[in-house]
Amino acid sequence: MWGIIPAAGAGSRIQPLAFSKELLPVGSRIDGDTEHPRAVSEYLVERLLIAGARKLCFVISQGKSDILEYYGGSLGDASISYVVQPRPAGLCDALFRAVPLIPSNESVAIGLPDTIWFPDNGLCALEGDALSFLLFPVKQPEFFDAVVTDEAGRVLEIQVKKPHADSSWIWGAFKMPGQVFHDLFQLWCERDRRDEYMGTLVNAYIAKGGVARGVRAGQAYVDVGTLNGYREAMKLLSRKPLGMTECKNEAGKLKRKEISPAECKSLTRRSKTYHFQAKEAHR
Repeated sequence: MWGIIPAAGAGSRIQPLAFSKELLPVGSRIDGDTEHPRAVSEYLVERLLIAGARKLCFVISQGKSDILEYYGGSLGDASISYVVQPRPAGLCDALFRAVPLIPSNESVAIGLPDTIWFPDNGLCALEGDALSFLLFPVKQPEFFDAVVTDEAGRVLEIQVKKPHADSSWIWGAFKMPGQVFHDLFQLWCERDRRDEYMGTLVNAYIAKGGVARGVRAGQAYVDVGTLNGYREAMKLLSRKPLGMTECKNEAGKLKRKEISPAECKSLTRRSKTYHFQAKEAHR
């Protein structure tokens, strides 16, 4: 499985920084007996690895070589590629820079590298045969992309930063077959590449008969792209996050696909052991 990490944004909401916003230190990690600061994007990378991604693609802008230097070419048994978005043109444009790398017969998972969310194995709840969104409850959905679903979890509409949104559940990450990724790219091109947000493109995809699912498996979600979000992230990390089993009890109708809870826990342990071996060796 591929994991795409759109990291080309300027981070204007939390500037000035002397480095890419995706490398903002948030919390810490333990390597052996030593504690190190942890870059915010490491949380997404870890979650992609837990979900089974073994090929990662960072989408960066021309001035973000520090991300390449930080992560290098591999993490454990996962390889890393980089593509460049030459100018800011929205999330859709950034994601589809990775189209030449993604085969139609492989799945792909996508998240935002300036966010922190729990449970860390939440992507394991998403089905692999269709476009599926990992949903999180928030108090102010108007600041995000609110996802309206029916009782069966089928996505009816994504409301992009809509005041008085009809749902308090937002998407925090999503997964799909490679063929669906290519279908979305083709639709984006047919729409003259005018969709900046993934939500408007998915609405058009649904209107043409496409199917998207929303899975309410998320427990906590923080956007670290603002100073207030940074403070909230530190508070979140100071609390014990819920695991997938506990999240199932709160979210209700969580259907697990592909791997079991025990396998998720095993992947979590493995990711913590090899997560930054490559970077430490690079240093």
